[in-house]
Amino acid sequence: MTIREATISDAEDIAKVHVDCWRTTYKDIMPAEVLERLSYEQRTELWNTNLSTEDGHLVYVAENEEGEIIGFVSGGPEMSGEYPPYGGEITALYVSSEYHSLGLGKRLFLRLLQHFNSMDIHSVMVWVLADNPACTFYERLGAKPVVEQHIINMGDKNLNMVAYGWLLLG
Repeated sequence: MTIREATISDAEDIAKVHVDCWRTTYKDIMPAEVLERLSYEQRTELWNTNLSTEDGHLVYVAENEEGEIIGFVSGGPEMSGEYPPYGGEITALYVSSEYHSLGLGKRLFLRLLQHFNSMDIHSVMVWVLADNPACTFYERLGAKPVVEQHIINMGDKNLNMVAYGWLLLG
């Protein structure tokens, strides 16, 4: 498995992983109609924009032995300024389900932390759906819950988000 910085030409493959992960990870959390409305085309547009914006955010992808993108992480400076002392934010971290439990999520996370350290950012947060099984993943990596709040309505469901944080990294 290889981890490398993403390029604009990766947008379509990142979008596929993104949509597929939402559909598997959130199938028991979000309403089915929300997940059915997701499209590779819409996410490709999103990732084309994300990958061509120069705002300090970076995306890393994980590739399997065949060179297929099977996971990604993105993040950069925490932009809201509402959660000091957190200077960085992980905005997405997804690994295709067939590659879970191989350490790829942790490798992607650590690669992004290297980027944060190079930017002199030593505290990071990530927002996660409170019912997401990934909460335990972040806790195993040493994250502590920072705040929980109701943030989004998805279809007929009210979903709570929790922010996890790491202080004094690297």
